[in-house]
Amino acid sequence: MCRLFETIRITDGIPQYLQLHENRMNRARKKIWKSVPLISLEQRIIVPSSFSKGTIRCKIIYGKEIESIDFSLYHRKRIESLILVFSDTIDYPDKNLDRSPLENLVCLKEKCDEIIIVKNGFITDSSLANLIFFNGKNWFTPETPLLPGICRERLLDSGFIFEIKIRPEDMKNYLGVKLINAMRYPEESEIIPISQILKTPSPKR
Repeated sequence: MCRLFETIRITDGIPQYLQLHENRMNRARKKIWKSVPLISLEQRIIVPSSFSKGTIRCKIIYGKEIESIDFSLYHRKRIESLILVFSDTIDYPDKNLDRSPLENLVCLKEKCDEIIIVKNGFITDSSLANLIFFNGKNWFTPETPLLPGICRERLLDSGFIFEIKIRPEDMKNYLGVKLINAMRYPEESEIIPISQILKTPSPKR
């Protein structure tokens, strides 16, 4: 049985960008199960009073229908070093609860905090977020993500970031990179200097 999930940021009791999450969830359900009724997250997410302050992580597990909705206090993991890992077979087009394809690559991170996945010669994502690269003037995101995220989508729509194909050898054109997702906004995330990206792992096929 296929099980998927959505992670939604709750800020002071208010779900953030809920319509974008709802749209992605219903697209995935329609793709996998074809004819299914639309689900309204606005009707389903009721934030408990104990989670009405601060930054909260709301995790929704679903298949054809929503199975569970859980809330927890969010603690952002600080990431200061990255390593390139290579896999031309990695595939993660939906937010599947089974993250083993990604976790198998995370095992290759050595002493670094997180990985950058390279597929077919192009940079895609980290294991937990999309990437944006800064060239000193503008922010760019790889044109080839494994999973286009909600934060990435809204930043593209707003013109804050731009899509571009990025190969490992192109990273010398950038000053640094940030990891972004529904919980990690760019204005809150640290910029990781390109010098902190290890570029010499053994390719994994």
